[in-house]
Amino acid sequence: MSDKPVDAMSFEEAMAALEQVVGALERGEVPLEQSIALYERGALLKKHCADKLKDAEEKVELIRAQEGRAVGTTPAEGM
Repeated sequence: MSDKPVDAMSFEEAMAALEQVVGALERGEVPLEQSIALYERGALLKKHCADKLKDAEEKVELIRAQEGRAVGTTPAEGM
């Protein structure tokens, strides 16, 4: 797993890291203390992804508004 700071990750990097965290936790192959640290990192990764998606949705909404098209977005599923 990457030790790259979460706030420096792209959306795609954060999603891949989140998938690794979830996989490690689901397999249950890590000690309790490491599981807690992984869970904390997973929470940060999830928030980072949600924030990136929200920013992207706002940009799309702004573009649509500038084009005179209907505005409004539907939040990404699962975030």
